[in-house]
Amino acid sequence: MDEKKFYVYILSNKHNNVLYVGITNDLKRRIYEHKNKLVDGFTKKYNVHKLVYYEIFEDPVNAISREKQLKDFRREKKVKLINDFNPNWEDLYEKIL
Repeated sequence: MDEKKFYVYILSNKHNNVLYVGITNDLKRRIYEHKNKLVDGFTKKYNVHKLVYYEIFEDPVNAISREKQLKDFRREKKVKLINDFNPNWEDLYEKIL
């Protein structure tokens, strides 16, 4: 049986001046929903749909804990995390398909 995966991710907008931290058990589906504005809320309102960072977890408790930690980070710390993982702030969506 395939183990369930959990993802903590950061999205940005076209100009990289808005950041959103989220969690999901299906990263491809969730990013598709953000890109196609299928979910009302912050990302739809502010046009935030560029996947710039993600982490994979086997355990939902660890994923939830990490999401809370990232949400508490100051912007500078999130930017450093993204720069280390994805220096050009490319949209990683195509790479996860």
